[in-house]
Amino acid sequence: MKIIVGVKRVVDYNVRVRLKQEAGGLTPDLDNLKMSMNPFDEIALEEAVRLREKGAAQQVLAVSVGAAAAQDVLRAALAAGADRAVLVEAEPMPQPLDIARLLGRLALAEQAGLVLLGKQAIDDDSNQTGQILAGLLGWGQAAFASAVTIKDDKAVVERETDNGVETIEVRLPAVITADLRLNEPRYAGLANIMKARKQPIERLTAADLGVEPQPQLEVLELGYPPVRKAGPKLDSVDALLDRLRAEGLLG
Repeated sequence: MKIIVGVKRVVDYNVRVRLKQEAGGLTPDLDNLKMSMNPFDEIALEEAVRLREKGAAQQVLAVSVGAAAAQDVLRAALAAGADRAVLVEAEPMPQPLDIARLLGRLALAEQAGLVLLGKQAIDDDSNQTGQILAGLLGWGQAAFASAVTIKDDKAVVERETDNGVETIEVRLPAVITADLRLNEPRYAGLANIMKARKQPIERLTAADLGVEPQPQLEVLELGYPPVRKAGPKLDSVDALLDRLRAEGLLG
């Protein structure tokens, strides 16, 4: 079985993004910021490598959609254990529907048995691509996976819900999105990092996959969240109780 893993290039989670004023209003200031692989995609990649190591898969293919600069996250994916890497060049960055269309065409062309994605990207928090992809392909899906086991032609997936752990079974091929507790990604060793620098990255365009991106969403405005007001300071517990009673928060 071949596993396709989507990896997105995003601003590193340790970096605070600021806004800058331009003619059209406030826009994210991404100049000279550290970029890295989306953390949830790292977890999906680690799970794919573990499944291959267990013998449940024969190949892990890392795919990134976006600008040419996304090659750096594909190199990181190769260093972390991916067998191949494909960059689908598309600018500006396509929205979830078009990314799902591109991944779907590639999954069919590669005859993949499983697509693993992070449950969401930390830059737009859309949490849409995996579900849309499964719908377009007509495949089974399991979102927010906290454990994955492959048994014959099925995937058994555990999902953490408000009511406890839910276990579901989906027939392969399928789409699975990774939650935070699925695993802890490994650190790539220096030898693997050096090896990944020499490995080829296959490059495609949206046109090569027969997809013409058509944005469905429009960002109307960006702004900082309102500053949280400081709470009142009271001298004693009695004063606090009086204040709570006055506001109807205490009987």
